[in-house]
Amino acid sequence: MGDSKQSDLGISKASIRQKIWDHLEKHNLANFPRPVHHRIPNFKGAAAAAEKLKEVDAFNKARTVKINPDKPQEHARFLTLEAHKTLLVPTPRLRTGLFNRIVPPTNPTKEQLRKCATSQGVREFSVPVGLDDPVSVDLVIIGSVAVSPQGYRIGKGEGFADMEYAMMVTMGAVSIDTVIITTVHDCQVIDDIPAHLMGPHDLMVDYILTPTRIIHCDNKQNRTAPSGILWQRLTREKFKQIPILKTLRYREEKAGKDVRLKDEIDGCEGQEVKGQVQQVKGRMSDVKDEQHKEQRQNNKTATHSKRNSDTKTSRENTSKSGFNDKAPSRGIYSQKSPQKSSALKSLVSGKPVASNRVFVGGLPRGLRVKDFKEAICEAGVEVRYVTWHGGRGFAFLTLAATEKVQNVLDKMNGMSFLGKSVHVEIAHENHNVNK
Repeated sequence: MGDSKQSDLGISKASIRQKIWDHLEKHNLANFPRPVHHRIPNFKGAAAAAEKLKEVDAFNKARTVKINPDKPQEHARFLTLEAHKTLLVPTPRLRTGLFNRIVPPTNPTKEQLRKCATSQGVREFSVPVGLDDPVSVDLVIIGSVAVSPQGYRIGKGEGFADMEYAMMVTMGAVSIDTVIITTVHDCQVIDDIPAHLMGPHDLMVDYILTPTRIIHCDNKQNRTAPSGILWQRLTREKFKQIPILKTLRYREEKAGKDVRLKDEIDGCEGQEVKGQVQQVKGRMSDVKDEQHKEQRQNNKTATHSKRNSDTKTSRENTSKSGFNDKAPSRGIYSQKSPQKSSALKSLVSGKPVASNRVFVGGLPRGLRVKDFKEAICEAGVEVRYVTWHGGRGFAFLTLAATEKVQNVLDKMNGMSFLGKSVHVEIAHENHNVNK
């Protein structure tokens, strides 16, 4: 969220990110998924860095902890559950709300807690937390691309961590005194993050945990953190990507706050009052639609959260087989698309199959569909269905309505599995599965 400020030497947030990503790749300091570019890096030693939470009073005293859903913070999520703390995890890319509260099985084993801490477990063992639910977050644990001993933090450039915090401020869930911790590799700690690159929307950290040390950032005098949602920095495109913002915007507008978006401010000079009133009415309609949608989602999640042993056994058997041709997956993705048969029958002419389908080729033998789904999820790809042909080395992605094909091509550019690079392109009819 904001890489425009640059020093005379050309240092920017983007250049710092690139430097760190390149270093991690060049020296093989990261685990799957690779490459680390455009991600919160899953650095080697992530579990060792998380273990240092036990030495931080803020963690030991915390009752409710919010942790991002990225792979390098998986062990931190496990430790939080193991310590019987309440764990809140943001929904990926804030697609369906703000938080999910992780609810492990009764009397869980360590293995069950480890599963709850994974991205799959977050989907299966969670219930949504609504905007009106009373929440008080004692500690925030986040990932980073780069941090400095002064507490300056640079994320992957999409602004979701800053946005999550701003939304928590709006809910009254955090304050300027809420402790923020990040876990990173030692090479991600750099001294030369210029202060002027940080804006009022940027989140600073109090502690940096690496595999070898704990850094306490003494920044109380100049600490910055979002004081709420900075609507004037949000573009309409970003606003549409996060449905829950419609509700928050309407509430703040009713409270008399200026909730104009960046696009509206840039282009609103000379607008008539009538046009502004029509915009407000349109927002109210959007909010009502979103509230109905959120209620349906909450009801659905509450129904699915009650599982009996027969259902669990059935799901585990399905997981072992790899496919379930009789029922779609319960998760965000399913392995078999309803449109599969009709789409594959027409693979002859080389024309695009659909505007929302992507072909992924060059998949290595031995790659599990579970790992593939987890990787594209962590890359931020929003998918409705995965049509899996891993044994033949390819798969089709049917994208969510909010996802754009070009964005997916950019996000998956350079992605590799088991040391083998894959190629990604718009799905065409000549991608014949019988090849």
